[in-house]
Amino acid sequence: MDLSWYLLLSAALFGVGTLVVLARRNALHLFMGIELMLNAGNLAFLAGARIHGGAQAPVSVLFILALAAAEVAVGLALIVLIHRTRGTLDVGSFNLLKG
Repeated sequence: MDLSWYLLLSAALFGVGTLVVLARRNALHLFMGIELMLNAGNLAFLAGARIHGGAQAPVSVLFILALAAAEVAVGLALIVLIHRTRGTLDVGSFNLLKG
């Protein structure tokens, strides 16, 4: 496959993630949209590294994916905690900054 196809797929995934973040009010959907945008960036990074042929980019993407896995664990724990305390995942109801 040509490099432009990878970049086009990455841009499409980033666009879908942006659309999800802008259109949805559910915290879980927002979280999934942000993760989709992160993975689109990883795909674009790997597509660019394919031109240069080094081993640094795939290793960097592995580190980014490990960081994303930790982010998913923390994010989902926060979403479960918010759902238990508030009873809803609508981000419009998260307007109080008291603990």
